[in-house]
Amino acid sequence: MKKNSIYALMLLCFTALLFSCSKDSDNTIEPIEPPIEQGPIFPRKEMRAVWMTTAWGLDWPQSIYSESAQKSQYIAYLDKFKALNINTIYFQVKGMGDSFYASTYEPWSAAITGTRGKDPGYDVLKFLIDEAHARNMEFHAWMNPYRIGTRTGVSQSYAPLHQSINPEWVVSHEKIQIYNPALPEVRQRLSDLVKELISKYDVDGIHFDDYFYPDPSSAGTMISDENDFALYGAGYKTIGDFRRGNVDQAIKSVYDVIVLTKPGVAFSVSPAPSNAYNMNTLYANVTKWCQEGWVDIVIPQLYQEIGNASNDFKTNLGFWHQFNYKAALVIGHGFYKFGDATNPIAFQSTAELQKQFDLTKTRKKVVGNAMYSAKYIMNNSIGITDKLAEIYKNPALRPFVGRAVAPLPAEPQNVRIEDGVLKWMVSGDVKSVVYYFENLKTEGKIVTITKENNQAIAEGGFYCIATFNSDNQESKFSNFVEKK
Repeated sequence: MKKNSIYALMLLCFTALLFSCSKDSDNTIEPIEPPIEQGPIFPRKEMRAVWMTTAWGLDWPQSIYSESAQKSQYIAYLDKFKALNINTIYFQVKGMGDSFYASTYEPWSAAITGTRGKDPGYDVLKFLIDEAHARNMEFHAWMNPYRIGTRTGVSQSYAPLHQSINPEWVVSHEKIQIYNPALPEVRQRLSDLVKELISKYDVDGIHFDDYFYPDPSSAGTMISDENDFALYGAGYKTIGDFRRGNVDQAIKSVYDVIVLTKPGVAFSVSPAPSNAYNMNTLYANVTKWCQEGWVDIVIPQLYQEIGNASNDFKTNLGFWHQFNYKAALVIGHGFYKFGDATNPIAFQSTAELQKQFDLTKTRKKVVGNAMYSAKYIMNNSIGITDKLAEIYKNPALRPFVGRAVAPLPAEPQNVRIEDGVLKWMVSGDVKSVVYYFENLKTEGKIVTITKENNQAIAEGGFYCIATFNSDNQESKFSNFVEKK
């Protein structure tokens, strides 16, 4: 063999080895590459979210049944979120086969009045959405697709079913009562519920959590679905495939009804951290949904610490960063664990949250973070909310996800500084984002996000403006103006 051929072969082997190592090692770690071009670096767009749980009244309204007190509590939450530069709320509007609005299909939630089915006397959901939007926060309606009720055991009865529910659609396991995922009628009902909600209310998204088929470890004795498999399972090799297929069809039907009814609404799912658990216990083939484009945002619940022996935060982050496919990737954090003495030592220090955020920022496909859950932000155990305030010290613009429905925003015009006030002109139904740079070779920050056309400024340096529309699509940046 000629020498140059040997060299070529050695080079080929080395390249193959390098590629093989990158595939077998943590190939999901993809640090953000430093910008090649010289010039200003604009801050990343980020979804900064918080889950607000209403099942059992956990976060809201916490057994408060007065309208005025409920409103005051919710506003206190939002004002705190606004101060923290949080820009998105995932609010649970259907946690137990119930509703936070007057629904054709589900009874009023017991969390609102203390009595399931009782009208609270005001439009709860409109109030919740309007207050969020008034603070430039998106409101995503969080729905549990299947759960109707829970109980401690067979000695306790489930609540009576809503008059619109056919009892034959329901499976009552020992500790959880659910809509039967195998039935076409149930999938249709779920689509109808979503269509009703997005048709009546100006929500920015529909969100499903990680509850699909029940986990036997918490559901107790399970009712067999062998008869369902015999009746509907043609074409599936195993009952596991059948269950996954049932949930696939439900997710696809919800996605389709959103696109047909109000395509600007984003559809998100927050799976468990372990893909094997999702696939084989909950029968949720989440990566398939991401690959098919049936979900717009995936928010894996990475609630374990970095270095956890069975569910390591870093390992799970790497997995979802590799297999989010077409879905925007937002990372869920176990905010509730910080300061809880029953949790691992890592959660007794705010440093763990900082480390988790630092890891997410090295993954270029991560577009945000979500905290579970709202009341723990208010509690500020071990100063964890203070740490979040430090991480979120400047505002952030939300990323564009889903489908564009609004006209593209136009670049701001006539940007200038007059008597210490930054001024500009915009056109169309847009908001403006004001960027500041100490110099044009460093990363900038957002000063404010506003509906106004002016902003008082104090710091010397460079400013520019962009506009963005209701889809979070951003315009071209304006020219820079300098304050000396």
